[in-house]
Amino acid sequence: MYAIIQTGGKQYQVSPGDVLRVESLKGEKGETVSIPEVLFVARDQEILVGRPFLEGVSVTAEILHQGRNRKVLVFKHKRRKGYKKLVGHRQPYTQIKIKAIQGV
Repeated sequence: MYAIIQTGGKQYQVSPGDVLRVESLKGEKGETVSIPEVLFVARDQEILVGRPFLEGVSVTAEILHQGRNRKVLVFKHKRRKGYKKLVGHRQPYTQIKIKAIQGV
């Protein structure tokens, strides 16, 4: 059984037991979060497709870690003008473990 969920503007294919990094979610380490934006569920030969989301279906996950990704450096310059700019960015993320797909 697997599902396709949407969180943080991105879509992920998940199954119970999967560990993945998603855009930052509210909550502390060890808390359980519910993700109600389920687009698709496949179980054995049964397929459910939402328009855009499935009613009454959610994915339950446990927060394993709150962190920040590696730094991405953005360097801008204009030739022969003496203009240089260096900017860094670290995107926050949440590492979650999928517990169950409920409501199927």
